Amino acid sequence: MGVKMSKKQSWNLIAVFLILIFGFALATILGPDRERSELENRTLAQKPKVSLESIIDGSFESGYEDYLTDQFIFRDTWVTMKTNIDRMLGENKINDVYFADDHYLIEAHTNTFTADRAQTNIQLLSSFMNKISREYDSQHATVMIVPNAVDILKDKLPAFASPYNEEDYIKEISASLPDGVFYNTSSVLAEHADEDIYYRTDHHWKTLGAFYAFRGWAQKAGLGEVRADDYTVETVSEDFSGTVAARVGIGNIKDSIQIYHPKDEPELVLTYNNSDDVRHTMYQESQLDTHDQYGVFFGGNTGLIEIKKEAGEEAASSGRAAPDSGTGRRILVIKDSYANCFIPFLTDHFDETDVVDLRYYVNSLSDLMEQKKYTDVLVLYNAAGFAEEANLGKLGT
Repeated sequence: MGVKMSKKQSWNLIAVFLILIFGFALATILGPDRERSELENRTLAQKPKVSLESIIDGSFESGYEDYLTDQFIFRDTWVTMKTNIDRMLGENKINDVYFADDHYLIEAHTNTFTADRAQTNIQLLSSFMNKISREYDSQHATVMIVPNAVDILKDKLPAFASPYNEEDYIKEISASLPDGVFYNTSSVLAEHADEDIYYRTDHHWKTLGAFYAFRGWAQKAGLGEVRADDYTVETVSEDFSGTVAARVGIGNIKDSIQIYHPKDEPELVLTYNNSDDVRHTMYQESQLDTHDQYGVFFGGNTGLIEIKKEAGEEAASSGRAAPDSGTGRRILVIKDSYANCFIPFLTDHFDETDVVDLRYYVNSLSDLMEQKKYTDVLVLYNAAGFAEEANLGKLGT
């Protein structure tokens, strides 16, 4: 016979429930807002400004919902608890992340490639590449749109998973460009799908995947043969946990990060954003002590990085060896963070490698190209990042 709860006990239970619900909500509203989640390596939604227009068009309500979700007290703990419960219930797709074979956490990118922005970005890129093709032939101008893990590692996805076929979108991009401009990384990466070419916990490809893409692209760009034994591979971390793991609150899966050093590694000068921030290495090892360990490449993303080989008097005064000879080639890379582990392969082959991230670049791209007279241009994005990029309009500035 069940135990009957008294009316007083019922009201006490309801009171506790209401205190918990409204207490957490009140603590969320009154507590200090966080600007950034170090765990997820992203900026958190802030309280939207109220206006009659934003209320009428619904943007205030949507923005406030995002704000409460991001700023909810003990949010990281709740995310982990929810994931554990969902996994116990047999869920294999949580927060748009597949729990795949071999401990891979793979983003599904639901609705990314069917959104209006995805089509707009194809048009913006096509316009830019058709314009510069008047000055650059297909050996010196390249678009590289890298498929995500959900495309290349299809065989690892859970049964009945049905993500959008990224290859369809990538083919649309290729068809919109001048002949010979597009470099197909899909076929290159598919040949190595059984190797460690994507992180298990993060949305980026690994340096090994970038190496395979570079080796193939080098032939197209006329850089000659690239071999694995041209490099020494250094593992700089074995406890990396990336943004995808953070999204679902998983902390027990770890990745390693590798750096590829050319056997004849050039001495470099890196200038950040035309400022006094000058460095002599592409690798910022202090980032390995933070949650954003992928930031070991260049310290993360920034608007403009100008990378030059040290030469002559500058090298002598710094005690570094000058390069034997220049290549006469200077490349502009327009990119997202997928390029960060790819760019180091370029510096051995170009006298100057300038890197522009349109998300943070505030000056005129046309003026930069006119000033620097680049011999080569490379546009490098991951497919989902390209489809979602909100700043490709800057290609025309």
